[in-house]
Amino acid sequence: MKNKVIAVVGATASGKTAYAVELAKQINGEIISADSRLVYRGFDIGTAKPSVDERQGVPHYMLDIVEPYENYSAGLYVREAKNCVNAILSRGKTPILAGGTGLYFNILLNNYDLPEIEPDWKLREELSELSFEELEQRLLKLDKDAFVEKNDKKKAIRYIEIIKSTGKPLSEARGVNEIEYDVEWIGLNFPREELYDRINRRVDLMIEVGLVDETKNLLEKYGRIGNLIDTIGYREIIMALDGVMSMDEAVEKLKQNTRNYAKRQLTWFRKNENIKWNYYPERKKK
Repeated sequence: MKNKVIAVVGATASGKTAYAVELAKQINGEIISADSRLVYRGFDIGTAKPSVDERQGVPHYMLDIVEPYENYSAGLYVREAKNCVNAILSRGKTPILAGGTGLYFNILLNNYDLPEIEPDWKLREELSELSFEELEQRLLKLDKDAFVEKNDKKKAIRYIEIIKSTGKPLSEARGVNEIEYDVEWIGLNFPREELYDRINRRVDLMIEVGLVDETKNLLEKYGRIGNLIDTIGYREIIMALDGVMSMDEAVEKLKQNTRNYAKRQLTWFRKNENIKWNYYPERKKK
């Protein structure tokens, strides 16, 4: 019999953290973050990282584990998150993965293989001259089901490299091993207008509690590193600080980019037929 793992997925601002915490308290669970930005120390307000109060005493893992200037790959995430899953199981508790980075869920819980291919430096140099939009268009021509977070040029280039090297779409290039866990997939969602309203209100709250100052502090400490300027939330505020647009315009741009990102997340997760949708945050597991 395989060990039980619960996956709580959905778009940003859909209430995954609150739902996972309430669920963990009810079933003696512990939470593992599945978010590609929450791993970075100091990326707090801009990533809506759950505060100590929001965690309500429930242990959380895969938060604040690397410095923002470090390159943290999906392969590293899987190795470390799997250790967390197994440690939680060894204590007789239920691991709950919660987050919005679909690739992390797929590789860890669907047991996808990451192909080991040599870097194609000539191709990387050629692709690095392209904008993210151009890279995304090229990637989707090679694999219409590929998904890359907005402005993540590094990942887009790597995906193109994998597809060209293997001659296969990402889903086939990765391959799938036998699934290790008995996974219960729970999808959180709201009607579109309600979700967009939640996103808009979250952004307003981010500004209220100090996103601008956090961005300034991160710039002062780390400079214009890729992980900072490529992250939704910080990127828009940096544009305002640079005078490219007003702060009001930056806030509206942040809301728009976050709404677009939520739409892309849902498109990704809806491909998983095992997800049970319409588990709203206020509906507790009995």
